[in-house]
Amino acid sequence: MKPRTRSLLLLLATVLGMALTARLGFWQLDRAAQKQALQAAIEQRAELPALTGLELLSEPVAAQAQVHRKARLRGQWLEDKTVFLDNRPMQGRVGFFALTPLQIEGRREALLVQRGWVPRDGLDRSRLPELPRSTGVVEVEGRLAVSASRLYEFSSVVSGRIRQNVEVTEYSTEIKQVLLPLTLVQSRPDNAAGPDGLLRDWVAPAAGLHKNYGYAFQWFALCALILGLYVWFQTIRPRRHARPQ
Repeated sequence: MKPRTRSLLLLLATVLGMALTARLGFWQLDRAAQKQALQAAIEQRAELPALTGLELLSEPVAAQAQVHRKARLRGQWLEDKTVFLDNRPMQGRVGFFALTPLQIEGRREALLVQRGWVPRDGLDRSRLPELPRSTGVVEVEGRLAVSASRLYEFSSVVSGRIRQNVEVTEYSTEIKQVLLPLTLVQSRPDNAAGPDGLLRDWVAPAAGLHKNYGYAFQWFALCALILGLYVWFQTIRPRRHARPQ
């Protein structure tokens, strides 16, 4: 291959490599901008007045507009329909997230509530933790979410009180109870009367835009590296070798 042809091919490869990595960098910045707008929307919704049980929407598509809104609900716990999400650590300890449907006062529907974290028995892993029992009407506050905490699961078989994940529609059919399409992540104890033994050190909802900034920096750094290598091997190094010794 002639030196001129090789130089042109190297130049073409450099230009294409820089164009690709720069484009990927700007794409990540664009994704970060989209997530920043989403994060602003999440924070704006969180500042709106708390919804009541009668204001919750039952149509799944329309209910998405209420995700991340605060809610203050009155109702009764359906204690016998509580399930525990397995493999949910909190503050460095192993345990469960407790989920209980709340029969909303004045409605036929119930809402699945992620009530809090409870520790797991280290000696008997099948032993269910005891939750504080409430009789009568309780008042619960929290943030509306699309669903309860989810983890990747290897099996689609779900049964029993201890589970990996809970899907609202399927669980509604299983317990023969109409459930609203969202989940409440509880932030305060029942009736705010005091500690109920459940931890609620939830991770604040975030759009994850810092990850996109990190990826953008990596792509731009690779773009600069490609340019630097081209300049070094095609310009600086040949000139250094061409100098008289």
